[in-house]
This record gives sequence, C-alpha cells and structure tokens, in this order.
Amino acid sequence: MREALKDAKVSRETAVRVRPERREKEWPRPDGCRVITIANQKGGVGKTTTSVNLAASLAMHGAQVLVVDLDPQGNASTALGVEHHADVPSIYEVLIEDLPVGDIVVPAPEIPNLHCAPANLNLAGAEIELVSKVARESRLRRSLDSYDTDKFDYVLIDCPPSLGLLTVNALVGGDELLIPIQCEYYALEGLGQLIRTVDLVKAHLNPGLNVSTILLTMYDARTRLAAQVAEDVRNHFGDVVLNTVIPRSVRVSEAPSYGQSVITYDPGSSGALAYSEAASEMAHRGAPE
Repeated sequence: MREALKDAKVSRETAVRVRPERREKEWPRPDGCRVITIANQKGGVGKTTTSVNLAASLAMHGAQVLVVDLDPQGNASTALGVEHHADVPSIYEVLIEDLPVGDIVVPAPEIPNLHCAPANLNLAGAEIELVSKVARESRLRRSLDSYDTDKFDYVLIDCPPSLGLLTVNALVGGDELLIPIQCEYYALEGLGQLIRTVDLVKAHLNPGLNVSTILLTMYDARTRLAAQVAEDVRNHFGDVVLNTVIPRSVRVSEAPSYGQSVITYDPGSSGALAYSEAASEMAHRGAPE
C-alpha cells in the first residue's frame, strides 16, 4: 500500500484547513467558477456518485452547478434524470464536431440550479476519433473557454475509469482535481500513475492544474483495513484530504436507478448526509477570505 504511494507527489498550494462547520442554508460561493475534474483510473471508486451528489448538495445550498459527463456510460446523466440516448446532442458532438457546449447543456429536472452536459454511447468512439484531431488534448478546454462558465459557481467534470484521451481532456479542462479513493486494499494501486499523469499534464498542457481535494469513499467502519487506508492517505496527502469520509450505503447505490442523486432520493440517509458534509467542506475551503 505504501509502496504504491511512495513516488506520488501532490502540490499543496491550495490546501486549506477546514473552517468550523456552518449549517446556514446557503453556503459561501467562490469568487469565480471552480472547474473541478473528478478522476481516478480505477473503476468502482465512486467518481460518478461523487460528481452527482456533490453537485446536488452544492446546488441545493445556493450554488449554480454544471456537471459535464465525460463517461461513455452516461451514468452521471442517468443519476441526474437527464435524457442521453443516441439522438440527444451530447459532449461527443462538442469534442468531435465542435458543437458549442451551450447547445447541449440542460437543467436537471429534480434540482434547481443544477445543469448537465450529457454523455451517451457515441462517446465510446471518441477516444479513437480524437487521435486525428488538432489539439486533441485540449478540445474540452477550448469548448469551456468559449462558453460562459461565469454563470456557474462550479463545473464538475466526471471522467471514465481510464487514463485515455477523454480523461486527459478533463485534466486539461479543469483547474482543480478531486480524487475519490476507495477505502480498500487495492485502492492505492495505480494512484502513483495518476499523479504522474497529472504531473505530465501540468508540465506540458495545463500548468494551473492542482490536486485540491481527495475524498475517501466506501468507508466501512467495521474493518480495520478501512481505517488503515484512511490513515495512510491522510499521512501522505495531508490537508488536501477532506475530513468527511463517505460510508458504504445501500441508498447511495439505489438512487441512480430512480434517476436521482441520494441527496434527493433519501436525504436522511448516511450517504446523503456524508456527501452534504463533504460538499460543505469544499464550499468553505474555496470561499473568499
């Protein structure tokens, strides 16, 4: 476990200690739009679940939020109740056919202030089609730059479980990186590879990218292994790790099948409360001084 982390280095430039918890209805909003990529090439660590539920929590506390679904499975679109069948304009047309982002953004039906740029299965072929495109790594960035993102407080980019061109586009398109880490034995394997990819992107494509947040997911308090993984991650990464951990929760798994986030599906569940706490930490960390 420690071996997997030994070469991983994370910039702590924006690491800020969490302020005392505040429960006002509207959380503080950032000075400008925070574009946050949520990535981890390991599957099943909670990237989409994290994207959707952080977005829902932030939107329900006054923030304007856009979720960019960059996963061909379109699970984030499903969880937000947004149509994403093959005939719906999606992020595929934005990346491959230069369709403006504004032409595909739609509101999430269940939550005010929350919007989605959907993905569909067409995106599965984008990895190959992007290879021949000019500036293939920065096509998402260019699209977002030409879109009025200032009307949003947060843009959350949900990535596929790989380090291919879609994820590289997300890393180039974001200003911050949030890494969900599953509290299990194999969770840290490959994390060093992700950090090295981030370093390459910073060196050649997006020098402003910063690993600002790490979120521990699928925490099982009954096992010593989960506590050990959490301790190792906190010891290595320090203040970029949120204090809040996301527990294993049946409700979190059930919610997408109803086209909802767990925040709206069962707001009193342990998963919903944990994601709300995590979103509050993010909001207060990024608040103006």
